[in-house]
Amino acid sequence: MVPDDLWQRIEPLLPVKPRRLRSPGRRPLPDRLVLQGILFVLHTGIQWEFLPQQLGFGSGMTCWRRLEQWNRAGVWQRLHELLLAELHSLGKLDWSRAVVDSSHVRAARRGPKSGPSPVDRARPGSKHHVLTEGAGIPLAVTLTGGNRNDITQLLPLLEAIPAVRGRRGRPRQRPDQLYADRAYDHDKYRRAVRGKGIRPRIARRGQAHGSGLGVYRWVVERTIAWYHGMKRLRIRWERRDDIHEAFLALATCIITYRHVVRLC
Repeated sequence: MVPDDLWQRIEPLLPVKPRRLRSPGRRPLPDRLVLQGILFVLHTGIQWEFLPQQLGFGSGMTCWRRLEQWNRAGVWQRLHELLLAELHSLGKLDWSRAVVDSSHVRAARRGPKSGPSPVDRARPGSKHHVLTEGAGIPLAVTLTGGNRNDITQLLPLLEAIPAVRGRRGRPRQRPDQLYADRAYDHDKYRRAVRGKGIRPRIARRGQAHGSGLGVYRWVVERTIAWYHGMKRLRIRWERRDDIHEAFLALATCIITYRHVVRLC
């Protein structure tokens, strides 16, 4: 089900499709029911064609089409910014640090942003790259092929952080520090991060474990577990990368909304 307060945030963001006066056809299924069908697929991992129509969600193709349209219209991006602004206005975002990490998922079909995975016998796979603030609330997420190095997404993730409003003055977009594991160890990227006014706290290769950074980095691993708690994200079933990215963006909003409910 879609809670009333969540729907009140989403409904104004949805694009309005003008109805044809001549030959209008059947009245389209209400957006709220379609969204429930999309969330049903996201949480259960069921295939679109097996979506049970007796639940009133409409056909799987209807839900797929609305998900694609809403993602193309930027609904999930704007919803995420709205939720972050609510948290920021109450001082619930920890900008003192950000944490970055990635996870690998198997791709059932080859497509854009998939590639031979070095951890799965070169089978097709993709990576979810996640950047959170200090408490684990997601700020940005990207999708790449399974053969892409984690460090290639470090700067794109920082650039993808939205300008978060909610307080007087300029919107906040940059954390004070960035924590990462050894996969992001490269002096070139350390300099680039410092150039953005962010202090890099990245573990170095070749040094013994026990740097102490794990005390701060565990929150992003927990957030990735929240993403994969939504079964549709455990395996990439979609050939089209934009549809899988739509699920990622929607999951980002759901995780952020849970923090809004808990903290606000």
